[in-house]
Amino acid sequence: AARAGFTVDEDPAAAAEICRRLDGLPLAIELAAARLRLLTPRQIADRLDDRFRLLTSGARTVLPRQQTLRAVVDWSWDLLDEAERTVLRRLSVFAGGCDLAAAEAICGDGDGDGDGTGPDVADTLGSLVDKSLVVAAPAPDGSGMRYRLLETVGEYAAERLTGAGDDREDTARRHLVHYRELARTSDPLLRGRRQRETAERLATEYENIRTALRRAVTTRDADEALCLVHALGWYWHLHDQRAESRHWAEAVAALGPNPFVGPVVPAEPVYGQLVDAPPPYEGEVLAEAWRALHLVRLASRDQTNTDWDDPEVRALVDGVIATYRPGLPQTCYTPASLWVYAVMIAGDAGLLKRVIDATVATARELGHRWELASALQLRANILANRSDWAGDAARDADESLELFRELGDDWGCAEALSARAESRERRGEQAMAASDYREAIAYAERLGAKAQVTVLRVRMAGALTENGEIAEAERILTEITATVQRFGNEAMPAARMFLAGILGRTGRIDEARVQTRVLREEFAFGAYAIFDVFLLATTAWLDNQDGRYEDALQGIRDATAAFRHPLALMVAPHLPATFLLTAAVSLVSPGGPQREYDGARLIGAYRALLPPSHFPVTTEREDFAFAEKQARSALGDSAYEAAYAEGGGLTLEEATALV
Repeated sequence: AARAGFTVDEDPAAAAEICRRLDGLPLAIELAAARLRLLTPRQIADRLDDRFRLLTSGARTVLPRQQTLRAVVDWSWDLLDEAERTVLRRLSVFAGGCDLAAAEAICGDGDGDGDGTGPDVADTLGSLVDKSLVVAAPAPDGSGMRYRLLETVGEYAAERLTGAGDDREDTARRHLVHYRELARTSDPLLRGRRQRETAERLATEYENIRTALRRAVTTRDADEALCLVHALGWYWHLHDQRAESRHWAEAVAALGPNPFVGPVVPAEPVYGQLVDAPPPYEGEVLAEAWRALHLVRLASRDQTNTDWDDPEVRALVDGVIATYRPGLPQTCYTPASLWVYAVMIAGDAGLLKRVIDATVATARELGHRWELASALQLRANILANRSDWAGDAARDADESLELFRELGDDWGCAEALSARAESRERRGEQAMAASDYREAIAYAERLGAKAQVTVLRVRMAGALTENGEIAEAERILTEITATVQRFGNEAMPAARMFLAGILGRTGRIDEARVQTRVLREEFAFGAYAIFDVFLLATTAWLDNQDGRYEDALQGIRDATAAFRHPLALMVAPHLPATFLLTAAVSLVSPGGPQREYDGARLIGAYRALLPPSHFPVTTEREDFAFAEKQARSALGDSAYEAAYAEGGGLTLEEATALV
């Protein structure tokens, strides 16, 4: 009627958005349709944030209250009694609806004591539901009914609340306090049997919690903002919400001091946590809260090589290491436990070992079982990758798993099983490692930790590959790499490299190169320090498989240069020795540079530089057998043994120079 010939097929997405955002209200949709004389459906949809100004041209033959959207809502408002108006306007402070307890705490008399000075919220809500101004529906988690305003009514009620002066500030303050307390008291419940239930509750109320956090930042209420960030830190970690963690940590950091910049004050022991009590805060608890906030900032940064080498980051790392010392009680808890990231970025292996050993000892001494389980799991992970250190990764993982099972912590059980699986992979127990990963995945799926599930599936595929179950591993990796990952994006580089390895081993070199090319493009070649190294090494290995030996040697040179980053040295110290083997294959292959003597020396250096406990993967064993056979054939046994022995006496730098 408004525009001859118009059909919704012209822009069905915009038409649907208009109807949805206008809550299906016939009058509102009719008023929107009238605007088609001037605007396209998309232009109308884009202007609905100011709907009361936009929808003002009803038919002149209808009652005045039906000529504009504001008029019809004004008419409904005028029919309400004072209690209904009070509750309705206060309901506009919620984001994503609320439950009855929240409505009573925030829309009632202000102190929740039911003393009769405010409206009876439950009865008033029922009345507003009957009048179709409030929508009531069961909560997704079955916890009871939730209440929300239609979008149009919500915008109108928010205007009324803004015009109510002090009531607006008081309502917003009560909203902040209510959801701060929900987050604060939920934090310890995320570490035990109520983990999933609590995570689901926080997910349901997350938009309200974000609204509270936004208000704390906007009003520069540092204590409230600190409490919320500390309370939400573990929830963000469980659900791989690194962007949220980074955004809010940066926003709150702007409200106060950075204790790691300027004159550094060594941290005093702090035995409690910020979330143990509501604000206000003071003394060493407050000082530790600011320190821990900046550790969250550090841990949630984009992990690029350039980022870690940034002077600001290096200064922050130096400040962290100067502030903390191994064994402080607060470093057993999150987020102060994140200071281990600074130690790893600094590349001090000796300090890292002292830190994790002291954390285990302190948590054990204090009797903090969850913190002990977490520290043991971390040490097991590191020991699994540091075969040059004394320690038993499997033993630590077993104790961690036992504690997490007693506590009923699904996330912890999954991580402990993953650490044990890694230790088994390092010993060549691939079937047992795959079994551990499979059990870990079941725990993570029960929790709903989708990022954790993705990472664990990739790791399991690696164990399956080494166990000879290549078809199953390829199926898992193909599924992951073919899906746009909303969760566990840090697993994608490993998935593509594992898949490239399978494709390369089975002669599909071109397909393998597609994976490495996509990896280079997706992660801008530098997104993760250690993956730069793996990518270069994987590409060099593929070049050898493809007979491009000079390219392979250049790739190993580049990988060696990239590996000088402290973070890479800390995570996988054995890798430079394996690079020597890849270079040896290039030097001794028919059609290669034919430097068999240097190749034999590199083989000797490779074996000598690896710790005795190192268990080579299949491609490593195959490369060693091939290089040794080719070098012996070209040199003869006597010359080969002499070159091999000579290589065994070289330092890593001397051996690398041969490449």
